[in-house]
Amino acid sequence: MLQLLTSSASVAPELARRDSTDREAGLLDAYSTAVVGAVERVGPSVAHLEVWAPQTARPRRGRGRPTPDSQEPAGSGSGFVFTPDGFLLTNSHVVERATKVRATFADGTSYAAEIVGTDPDTDLAVLRVNAPALVAAPLGDSTRLRAGQVVIAIGNPLGFASTVTSGVVSALGRTMRSQSGRLIDAVIQTDAALNPGNSGGPLVDSYGEVVGINTAIIAGAQGICFAVPVSTAHLVIPQLISDGRVRRGWIGVSGQTIQLSRRRVQLSHLAAAGAVLVTEIAPRSPAEGAGLRPRDIIVEFAGEVVGGVDDLQRLLTRERIDRAQKITVLRNGTQLMLPVIPAESSARSERSDPR
Repeated sequence: MLQLLTSSASVAPELARRDSTDREAGLLDAYSTAVVGAVERVGPSVAHLEVWAPQTARPRRGRGRPTPDSQEPAGSGSGFVFTPDGFLLTNSHVVERATKVRATFADGTSYAAEIVGTDPDTDLAVLRVNAPALVAAPLGDSTRLRAGQVVIAIGNPLGFASTVTSGVVSALGRTMRSQSGRLIDAVIQTDAALNPGNSGGPLVDSYGEVVGINTAIIAGAQGICFAVPVSTAHLVIPQLISDGRVRRGWIGVSGQTIQLSRRRVQLSHLAAAGAVLVTEIAPRSPAEGAGLRPRDIIVEFAGEVVGGVDDLQRLLTRERIDRAQKITVLRNGTQLMLPVIPAESSARSERSDPR
């Protein structure tokens, strides 16, 4: 009897180990299945973009006068088709100064790409190729992302075509400044590895829907990468297709989306728990003239609820440029309503605003 009990006791840990191993294998298979499925759905839509720009005039051999050559290779990046009729999305900085762009897909087909419009403020650009039977990547909903959610980056880093990396959403609502000095709000932070050449490629969720456009990394850091949310692209794309640019209002604040406590919402009689925390005010901007300060919390603009950075961006429309609007902020527990006159964002370079 004692021997039987001893035998059962020795078998039980072995069964437990096997059960644990099986569960771990099942989790790995589920993760792999999700990544593979997402890549198979979006991968055919991703293109390697080769860019040419005006060539710097060079002196002729033995002569002092420069020869103005037409164009030269100026880098590369990634992009992806988002409509069946050939519209592609990429980063504005990928096609900056471009005179010629060529898109090459995973199946080896290659087409000339026309620049339809660019928007440096969001680092987005729309291109178009004239090609049959293109596969469009579905655009998802980045507003439903959560920190820790699995995401997949697809692109062409350092010339390695159709490269896939995966990771998680590290944080949401970040604000970052591009290398050229532009400020981009509401970006997604991820640890999915990105390298030069990934710019403009899609950041995809486990359902195979695009939630972001990969745009930048922190040099010298590991696992700190950024993507423009697809919610921003939804606002920008129609204007780039129709006008080639985005004419928008600008007040000169940078900030991040925050969630207010239930008590603060009730005390201030707010319609939403979300708001925008002001982190910086641009010099000589409409916001500075209106008296806004860092640490102010924006809850309304032009009579509309501001539940986050995307809301504020959406409300700064071309119709509100040069027209006085009311902006409601919380400051040290007090609710203030300030008058502000949005300027046109493209006029920023005429002021001494580095953004």
